[in-house]
This record gives sequence, C-alpha cells and structure tokens, in this order.
Amino acid sequence: MSEYVLFKQLIDPDVCELGHYIKLGGYEGLKKALQMEPVAVVEEVKKSNLRGRGGAGFPTGLKWSFMPKDDRQKYFVCNADEGEPGTFKDRYIMSENPHQLIEGMVIGGFAMGATVGYVYIRGEFKFVADELQKAVDEAYEAGFLGKDILGSGFDFDLYLHLGAGAYICGEETGLIQSLEGHTGKPRLKPPFPAQVGVFGKPTTVNNVETIACVPDIIRKGANWFLTIGPERNNGTKIYGVSGHVNNPGVFELPMGTSLREIIFEHAGGILDGKKVKAIIPGGSSAPVLGPEHLDVAMDFDSLKEAGSMLGSGAIIVMHEDTCIVEAFARLAEFYAHESCGQCTPCREGTPWMAKIIRNIEDGKGQEGDIELLYDICSKIIGRTVCPLGDAAVFCIKGALDRFRDEFEYHIQHKKCMVENKVAIYG
Repeated sequence: MSEYVLFKQLIDPDVCELGHYIKLGGYEGLKKALQMEPVAVVEEVKKSNLRGRGGAGFPTGLKWSFMPKDDRQKYFVCNADEGEPGTFKDRYIMSENPHQLIEGMVIGGFAMGATVGYVYIRGEFKFVADELQKAVDEAYEAGFLGKDILGSGFDFDLYLHLGAGAYICGEETGLIQSLEGHTGKPRLKPPFPAQVGVFGKPTTVNNVETIACVPDIIRKGANWFLTIGPERNNGTKIYGVSGHVNNPGVFELPMGTSLREIIFEHAGGILDGKKVKAIIPGGSSAPVLGPEHLDVAMDFDSLKEAGSMLGSGAIIVMHEDTCIVEAFARLAEFYAHESCGQCTPCREGTPWMAKIIRNIEDGKGQEGDIELLYDICSKIIGRTVCPLGDAAVFCIKGALDRFRDEFEYHIQHKKCMVENKVAIYG
C-alpha cells in the first residue's frame, strides 16, 4: 500500500494521539466539511461510491440522504459491536487510529443534522473503549467535539456505550434496542431507523470502518477515493485473515485485491505448506469457497458472482487437514447460542441444525440428515425479523453445497475422511 486511508498507525505509530493525527491531516476534513452545505457533504460521500463496510455494502451517501430534513433531534450511531466470527478489524481503528473515527462521526453528524452520536462497542472490548474515550476527551478539549465546533455554530456530543456481548446487537435495530436499555431483540422494519430510531428519533447507523473512511473522502475529494479499487467497489478495505496461515492479521489493501494475493503475499501462505481446502471470505455468514476461487477479487460484486459475499472482509482459511463437518458444527452452535429467540424459525431451527451436525461429527449421523438440514434451512431463510437466521443458513447451506461428500462420508463411515485432522478454531 502506497497510501493508507485507515491504518495511519503504519505511517505514524503515535497517530492515536491528537497532535500526531493532526500532523497527518487529521480534522482537515472536518474543517472543510463545516465550510460546506450539509447536503453537499452527503453528495460528496455519494459520489465517492463508499459502500458500507459492516457487511451489507449499501451505499453510505444514499443511506445518509434518508435522514429527514426537519428540526427534530437526530442521532448518528456507530456500530462497533464486531461480533461476526473471524472479524477483528474495527478494534484496530478504534484503538490505534481513534481520532479518524471521531472525525468521521462529527462530519456525518453535520451532514445529517444529528447533534448527538453514540459508539456502541462490543462488551468484551473494554480495553478498546478506554483508548477511544481518551481520544474523545482530547477532541472535546481541542474543540472538535461539543458546542460550537470550530466556531461553526454546529454542536455535536459523542458518547461511548458498552454492550453486553450479544452478537444479535450487531444488527442495527437490535443495537438500538440495547442502546435504549431494552433487551437486544431486533425490531420489525419498517419503520426504518431513519424514521424511528434511538428514543423514537431519526437515526443512522454505520460501521466503524465505513465512518473512518469519510474524513479522507472529504479532505481529498470523492474523485481521489474513486481512483482506488474497481468500479462500484472503490476505496481500500481492511481484510482480516485467520486460520491456517503463517501470518494471520489485518491488512489494508485496495478493494478488489485477490484472495490469492491476500493469503499468499500478505498472510504468508498456508501453514506447513499444505493445500488450501476451504475459504470463508467475509466472516462466518459468508458461504464457503474452495481453492478454485483463489483468484476471485475481494469486492462486493465479484464475490457475489462467485456465490458468496464480502461481508466484513474476514477471511478464514482452512487447509487440507481440516474436518469441514467439525468446523461447521462449531459455527452452527455459535448461531444457535446467539439467537435471541424472538422468531420461531431461528429459535427452533438453529439449535436443531447444530444438534444434527454435531451428531454427524460424533459418528451418530443417519441417512436423511443432509436432506433434513436442507429442509430446515428452507424453513428459516426469509422468515425472521433480522438476518441472523439467514446468516446461519448461508453458513451451513454453503458447507453442504460445497462439501456434501464429507458430510456423507461421516454418516456412512461414522468417522472423518481426514486422517490427521487439525482444529480451525482454538
């Protein structure tokens, strides 16, 4: 990378401190935005083609434009829950480059007429919240937060809120419920948060990585952002690589970088020189891919064409000694555990799937189990308030579609077809 948009700590390790952030152009985007009309800021973000980095890939500027143009109290919320298995990118922005997130929150608040912001942080990230709070305090002292920011007449207050470790609160309406002090159970839509959100007021929710892209887009212009990455998939992306690689970690690269380059050039290749067997490209809910997909570009459109999705950009690599049934039994159990229980298909279906797959792994599988799993998937997908049920289906159905032979071998032989299997999760 010749130019880092998000990982500026790789340019200056002390960028978490306000003075160092300012030396790298920090808060120049905010200063520029405050000289513009709010609608012009929204249009610049639209023009940049910035798509949501939390998983859905929805155009950010378009989402901002949904905020009503009236004088009601409005809220801007940052989703920092980061509960998707395999995902570990946002915490690095919050702890290593926190002012960029803060600046993006203030710019977004100005653009949408929101005067209060919340960063909803996963409960296990107390150490991250402490670092972010230090930066928030610095921003208040320097006049980048609070009343009459930089003499513009615009007010914006920012609060941090720790969740209680529920995956379901990564869904925006479940997050809003939790933020209000209720049990984190997603709401039916419509109404959408832009109409009825936090405390019944208009609200926009964006992911950490998405918001952190905004300051450089405003400072350097949308045309600059459009020079990075392929058409409709612009900008850089943080890819988190875990599993059977020599150099697991997070890498900021241009959107559209191939899986092969990410895995073999940046993540150091496969452990012990083994062959790639399976790759989950976008967090656990993204349908699994095989080694024939190594040259697929890691962007929204290319992965959709390949039968999966970019999601959070969390790449989980499994080599040839992985038992697919065991790996996906663990994931099925995760979804069963994290279901909030509000919707019957998800509440009943996810534990049922987990039990069947665990039985197959334990040598207790029966003929017809695979067909039963497919049937359960068909009864869950599209029939729940939030996407957790769909995520579980994408995960499990993807494994069945691509590795059905392994599931069948387990059922027929009561054991794994991999002789010296190794775990993919610790």
